[in-house]
Amino acid sequence: MALRAMAFDGAVKDGLDAAERASRDEIMALQRERLAWSLRHAYENVPHYRQSFDAAGVHPSDFRQLSDLAKFPFTVKQDLRDNYPFGLFAVPREKLARIHGSSGTTGRPIVVGYTPADIDMWANVMARSLRAAGARPGMMVHVAYGYGLFTGGLGAHYGAERLGCAVVPMSGGMTERQVQLITDFKPEVIMVTPSYMLAILDGFAKAGLDPRASSMRFGVFGAEPWTNAMREEIEQAFAMDATDIYGLSEVIGPGVAQECVETKDGLHVWEDHFLPEVIDPETGAVLPDGEPGELVFTSLSKEAFPIIRYRTRDLTRLLPGTARPGMRRMEKVTGRCDDMMILRGVNVFPTQIEEALLATDWCAGHFLIELTREGRMDEMTVLAEAREGFWDRAGLTVQAERLVTRIKDTIGITTRVLIQPPGTLERSAGKAKRVIDKRPKG
Repeated sequence: MALRAMAFDGAVKDGLDAAERASRDEIMALQRERLAWSLRHAYENVPHYRQSFDAAGVHPSDFRQLSDLAKFPFTVKQDLRDNYPFGLFAVPREKLARIHGSSGTTGRPIVVGYTPADIDMWANVMARSLRAAGARPGMMVHVAYGYGLFTGGLGAHYGAERLGCAVVPMSGGMTERQVQLITDFKPEVIMVTPSYMLAILDGFAKAGLDPRASSMRFGVFGAEPWTNAMREEIEQAFAMDATDIYGLSEVIGPGVAQECVETKDGLHVWEDHFLPEVIDPETGAVLPDGEPGELVFTSLSKEAFPIIRYRTRDLTRLLPGTARPGMRRMEKVTGRCDDMMILRGVNVFPTQIEEALLATDWCAGHFLIELTREGRMDEMTVLAEAREGFWDRAGLTVQAERLVTRIKDTIGITTRVLIQPPGTLERSAGKAKRVIDKRPKG
């Protein structure tokens, strides 16, 4: 009972909170209690879940142990679109404190809601995440995630305030202004997408400033897959510790899992609020810890928008906890089921191309993959931007040929590489668009 009370009290102190100190057995006991509540809450208050549970022949009363969760049906993104805007909410609209959503650029937007208790829980897990990343009360946090319907900016903002930090709510874009405020305000922490951090690095170079002399000591990067090679790039460029944060609006926003700065060995899932599974993306079967597959999440304490077995499409595996022994870790996301490119029978992820690029000394980290079809054959072209000082005005043909060979040897595909002049590829203030598919449809 003490763990349950302390986990909900919202206190974030210099030491770890009760859940972070808990044993694996204590966490699992708490999960059983909260999951039983969450299944009942969803079934009794959300028509979609009542219908899907009934269709699968299961009832919340069938849940007795954590393994019983596998009996319950999955939730997929189309379910959220089909119930637009408020069909999956479990509380009346007058009890909501906030609504977030996606842009809806690929169809109906995804809409999620929060009660005051949900906002409080979100602030707590975000504060816990920031502390795990190295932030401490009294530090200044520069938030360059987008504000608005996107959950990133406000999620980071509330967590930093809950931890006791001063927040610079910069949002995305205006790179020159970002560099100016970082230089003038001297924040110790930055929260931003890793790809836009490279744009900020470009801004430092353009301003003639040494990024290693900046005040930033800790970077919390998320909202898109990124590699350890990019981590090394950022850490060396800025003399900072860079950690990964994971989240998605459907589950809460950022703050579902966080890498600990002392280990940097994967993201500890805050399992007192979010229960992870990894499944075979083809069969839906639950895989044992250590096996790679698709990540699935179930919320344990959300009031307004409970989510049951949500298929994230993110690919990872679950591992035992280290810095927080009671909480399991998820490896850095290696890609998404729907990001996967199949090129002449070979499965390829953008992160594999990124890793090959960042193993070079000439690449600035900005790249774009174009997929085309010539006749019956799919072709891939990698457009990669050169660093200042390496560009020879002729396309770095020798380096391009070496990269073609490296990609062939490590990934198993033949691709074209076109090296571009510095500053020519489009920058994104949010999630980087890595792939442009120009192949004919159908």
